[in-house]
Amino acid sequence: MGYLTTVQPIDHGVVSGLVGALTARYPFLCAAPIGRSVMGRSLWGMTLGSGKHRVLMAAAFHGQEWLTALVCLRLCEELCRSLAEECYLAEWDIRRAMSGRSVVFVPMVNPDGVEIALRGSEAAGDNRDAVRSAGGDIHGHWQANANGVDINHNFNAGWKELQQAEQKKGIKGFSARQWGGPCPESEPETRALIGLCERASFRHVVALHSQGEEIYWQYGDNTPPCSELMARVMAAASGYTVSSPEGLASHGGFKDWFISTYSRPGFTIELGKGINPLPLSDFKKIYEKAREMLLVSLFL
Repeated sequence: MGYLTTVQPIDHGVVSGLVGALTARYPFLCAAPIGRSVMGRSLWGMTLGSGKHRVLMAAAFHGQEWLTALVCLRLCEELCRSLAEECYLAEWDIRRAMSGRSVVFVPMVNPDGVEIALRGSEAAGDNRDAVRSAGGDIHGHWQANANGVDINHNFNAGWKELQQAEQKKGIKGFSARQWGGPCPESEPETRALIGLCERASFRHVVALHSQGEEIYWQYGDNTPPCSELMARVMAAASGYTVSSPEGLASHGGFKDWFISTYSRPGFTIELGKGINPLPLSDFKKIYEKAREMLLVSLFL
């Protein structure tokens, strides 16, 4: 039985189709929107398992990083296949690993940004002129949502400090990347993830980005002592580097907010190496190198 998650450019329509196909093939996988984007696109969440120890894996926060959605969906599919066929995955007994656990996958946090990254300013609807002026038709440039807000700068974690740093860089409004918005949590995509976390009480969270082959695990005084060890185990499984973000990536991110709010582990994994958008031809090597690490990130 072949993979439903085939190697292809992945936009919101493809994600929606794969969510439907995966839940049809694997009835134990549940799916529902966790919210909607600026342009009204569903932000799909898929839940595997019913255990009390819940973990979240979310991807495609940035438009040009759509390959991370494909990684997220392929991992979800491989887990489902292993459960259905009662077979091992990368030497993991998945049925045993899932005992008492559940995993929520949100493969595309920023569907509007992905559409703009793939198709240009015409994908932005009523915001097309602003997107065009901000460089939405430049290949490899667009990371923000349809409001010109960088979702991973919009969380309420050091947001004021981040705003000051953005302004020093000349970023003061609607932008292709790195504008944190008019206020923290201004964007529906940000609020959707926050609402999901409030409802689900996750044990820890994993955010997939690209690129750099790095693992970020720390944010402020609320970082749990176990987080560094967890990150180093993930690094050992992949050859990735345990690191800390710098500059404008130092505040406002999803894992920053989760750590500071809940005092629980949160991780950002920068998949692959190269220049965003990473080419589809890199998918196989990226996924194979990261797969064991991603399993570790869910089951630690």
